[in-house]
Amino acid sequence: MATIIPRWEWRTFGDNFNGADEKIMALNPSEKKSSEKYILSRNSNENCKIRDDLMDIKSPVNVNEDKLEQWYPTMKLSFPLSKEQVTELYTKFWKVDVPELADSYDYASFVALCEQQKDLCVVNVEKVRHITNIDEAIVEVAETKFNGVPNRTVCVEHIDPALVMSVVRKLGLEGLPNINYINAMKQAVGL
Repeated sequence: MATIIPRWEWRTFGDNFNGADEKIMALNPSEKKSSEKYILSRNSNENCKIRDDLMDIKSPVNVNEDKLEQWYPTMKLSFPLSKEQVTELYTKFWKVDVPELADSYDYASFVALCEQQKDLCVVNVEKVRHITNIDEAIVEVAETKFNGVPNRTVCVEHIDPALVMSVVRKLGLEGLPNINYINAMKQAVGL
């Protein structure tokens, strides 16, 4: 089994990226489109998304002196989810009270269950990502919609935090705030 090495991420949201978005787009990046559902918790910052009928969870494990965030792939779950798996999501990752549960949940019933919880918020996310490499770092410009509200983001990520900051500086992004997807979504939906 391959060893997972968590990546360090620098990301910002907004309209003005000091020309970094034009520099990235000039490199003819590949385009990826996706539709996802994120489950946000009022009590945690776990990155829990459902894409292609797979629940994918990344946990924040580190923040360094440059405010870079390191995320670790924690769990991948396929539907249907068992009562025990849903209980673990509620207690370990979302840190919210566990409602009365059925024995298992398909995709639709799981989303409906989450939508009923006052401390959780289901966010529909549409992404058009433009991805390339600069100095071996993964770099992207993305147009996103959080529950229909448009946003733009630029991201640099790699396993080496010094390399991430080098590319951030090269793109002229250093003065902009580092904002992860979860915090940007929470702000957008008022959670």
